[in-house]
Amino acid sequence: MTSPRKLASALVVYTGLTVGAVITLAPFALGLVTSFTSPHQFATASPLAWPRPPTLSNYADLGSAGFGRALTVTALMTALILLGQMSFSVLAAYAFARLRFPGRDALFWVYIATLMVPATVTVVPLYLMMAQLGLRNTFWALVLPFVFGSPYAIFLLREYFRAIPDDLVNAARLDGANTLDVIVHLIVPASRPVLVTLALITVVSQWNNFMWPLVITSGAKWRVLTVATAALQSRYNAQWTLVMAATTVAIVPLIVLFVVFQRRIVRSIVVKGLK
Repeated sequence: MTSPRKLASALVVYTGLTVGAVITLAPFALGLVTSFTSPHQFATASPLAWPRPPTLSNYADLGSAGFGRALTVTALMTALILLGQMSFSVLAAYAFARLRFPGRDALFWVYIATLMVPATVTVVPLYLMMAQLGLRNTFWALVLPFVFGSPYAIFLLREYFRAIPDDLVNAARLDGANTLDVIVHLIVPASRPVLVTLALITVVSQWNNFMWPLVITSGAKWRVLTVATAALQSRYNAQWTLVMAATTVAIVPLIVLFVVFQRRIVRSIVVKGLK
């Protein structure tokens, strides 16, 4: 039988967790409710009032505001960066983890040291590079600075690749597998949990990227979701029902991704913790 002290301790823990969950989820719930509220009701009634009746007019207005194109541009940008990040990061991480060449460790740690540099420091040099190449306000300017891997991704994959037993790689070599065969048929399948985690991190970070798209693009042609949502606030005099509809549209794909891949993410965390 559970003692009263343990029951009291569990009650305190679950109460704290419940309060924390409510505080965390309340802004999202309020934003979702606001997105179904008419502008007139939002301006005249309490922001906490339930929509009477719920309306989809805010979502319909997003189309006329050019939000559909911003959604398409963001999806294409994120997909291309994800493909490049996963491909180049896997190759670089394998080289740092498994191949032996002079200066390997020194080069790796110098590259990882760039994590210490704030992203804002590189904005001006990157902007000048894109401008001199004639790529300012183009789709490629959104993609190129992020498509060739990142220090965090390479560091994460390198540590995971190093934990794969050498005997498996040596056995593949004895069977006649070359380096690319080892990566494609052994390393990648054995690293699926961490690859899924890295993919989700990449998608979330690029989907929510704001500063670089704001700096390198102008106008509506190559505007991404974050910039388009910010533009709604000034264009429509801070019509918050429309802004909340845009925010909901931007959040839903990320929630779906997490729900679909949450088991693999948890598995990746547990496996790395055990190792």
